[in-house]
Amino acid sequence: MTTILVLNGPNLARLGSREPEVYGSDSLADIGARLVASVPDDVAIELRQTDDEGELIGWLHEAVDRRAPVVLNPAAFTHYSYGLRDAAAMLKHAGIPLIEVHLTNPHTREAFRHTSVISGVATGVIAGFGADSYRLAVDWLLRAGT
Repeated sequence: MTTILVLNGPNLARLGSREPEVYGSDSLADIGARLVASVPDDVAIELRQTDDEGELIGWLHEAVDRRAPVVLNPAAFTHYSYGLRDAAAMLKHAGIPLIEVHLTNPHTREAFRHTSVISGVATGVIAGFGADSYRLAVDWLLRAGT
């Protein structure tokens, strides 16, 4: 069975109630349920969220060890976490896909959101499609034969 890790950074546990006019009304659980329903039976989705940078880094290390592809919404860590960037680079060097996702388009928001330290080591970036950003990432991983 193939497992796709769907990893989420700070404040994303508040989806659905946090600024729904910006992030939408879907909770992270809603997004996860739709992902699980959209994949074949031989694919498992492991949805995780943490507000802790170290825990997120540990999950990327686990992905390397398991050779598991990753869909990553680093949230605020996108813009400044070099530790997270270095962990993401381990996936790249191991040939394991990592898709960076964002619900909104960071380039249409505040200037500090325009820079991602993760994008340079990600396989690809999908942003601005709301909850569908996750589905698009998983769809690509499945088409790529993950």
